[in-house]
Amino acid sequence: MSHSTQQHTLIEEPICFYGAGSMAEAILRGLVHRSVVVPGQVTMLNRGNQERLNYLIQRYGVSVIAHESERENVLRTSKVIVLAMKPADAAQALRHLGPLLSPNQLLVSVIAGLSVESIQHLLGQRQPVARTMPNTSSTIGLGATGIVFSDEVSADQRRLVRYLFEAVGTVTEIEENQMETLTGISGSGPAYIYYMMEAMIEAGIQGGLSMEQARELTIQTAIGAAHMVQQTGEDPADLRAKVTSPNGATAAAVKVFEEEHMKDTIIRAIERCTERSREMGAVLKEENS
Repeated sequence: MSHSTQQHTLIEEPICFYGAGSMAEAILRGLVHRSVVVPGQVTMLNRGNQERLNYLIQRYGVSVIAHESERENVLRTSKVIVLAMKPADAAQALRHLGPLLSPNQLLVSVIAGLSVESIQHLLGQRQPVARTMPNTSSTIGLGATGIVFSDEVSADQRRLVRYLFEAVGTVTEIEENQMETLTGISGSGPAYIYYMMEAMIEAGIQGGLSMEQARELTIQTAIGAAHMVQQTGEDPADLRAKVTSPNGATAAAVKVFEEEHMKDTIIRAIERCTERSREMGAVLKEENS
């Protein structure tokens, strides 16, 4: 699919970011960098300080609305509204938003834990909603985003949402009951990799390397391993076997991992992350019912 098609599709109508925090900026940066949108077609609504608003205008050339009097017009006329406010602000914002919307306006939520059902309940109507879970690597264009579509979302709107998030990484369409599992794998996943990298850096320093050396070697090793899996298409277990000679140094390290039941620990951690995500979503639903 060519970028020109993406540009034509997205430039046709204005896009509004309702909230201008780090995730909203990450998506915006990807869209502008890949020329998927014209910055002048993008409006950001934010209650934040003027310094933040000025930064967004100067960095990206977008329109910024801080005054309540102008907000309603922007919300009524935007083809796509990206819900990027804090969860604590979502209920009040969505209740106010509902009466302003026409049936064909698409809402794209990046609010963690808030279900499609809860969003539509707060709006007071069955608006087309795409619920998404991007991760923090979206800020550098290497994100992994899960997307759930409500039944009201059209085929064209689905394509448009994919364009939005493909601008900051890869996209996986899932059913809503899989969202917590996706959160456990990719939503929180970068933290697991960082945790492993912390330990590798610490071990390097304890073994006599400088902080800079341990850091550089760890980073490049993590990048290389991920790229090997991606580019070869091989199973991680097969790639691991190729670098693990019998009774060799790597095998000795892997044996420690196995003795410490590291794989089981990682799986348990992901299961607990998934469970906690479900718990937090239930609390959010109860608070907003």
